[in-house]
Amino acid sequence: MTVDRVKAFECLREALTTSPLFLIPDFKFPFKLYIDASGDGLGAALHSLQIINDTPVEGPICFISRQNKPTEAKYGTRQMECLCLVWALKKLNYFLEGCAFEVITDFESVKSPLIMKTPNIHMLRWQIALQEYRGNMTIVHKDGNIHINEVGLSRGKLPIICIILIMFQKKLHHRSQ
Repeated sequence: MTVDRVKAFECLREALTTSPLFLIPDFKFPFKLYIDASGDGLGAALHSLQIINDTPVEGPICFISRQNKPTEAKYGTRQMECLCLVWALKKLNYFLEGCAFEVITDFESVKSPLIMKTPNIHMLRWQIALQEYRGNMTIVHKDGNIHINEVGLSRGKLPIICIILIMFQKKLHHRSQ
């Protein structure tokens, strides 16, 4: 084996055996909800800050995902991402209700259901569902390369090992930058 292969194997072993360490939610700090949608499924990760050794550390509280229903698979990108947001908020309502939180997405138009003047029927329903969180929720767009866990979660038809490898590749990419 070459040195590069040994290094890659060690890095993969570390990623598979040590990550992620789930944190206990701390309601004193705002949460971060990372979302991603694809033609295959929806994925989200809820993160929280905790003070560990006098240093703020962000870590996951939970990961959720599901496959799309046949009709949802026909949605456009904007509808798919908005569906993902509404679905994640509904599933994680226990943590997010009444708390400040940031939604991090790789698709700028997730903000659109909040500001559309003449929404279609799906967007109208989602506008109503999002009203509950309007004062506490901030939507932030970040580059797709930031979304390591969520991309793997939203690609539901892939075998688990492929999802792990996708996450591993992105982790390596971030370390090299």
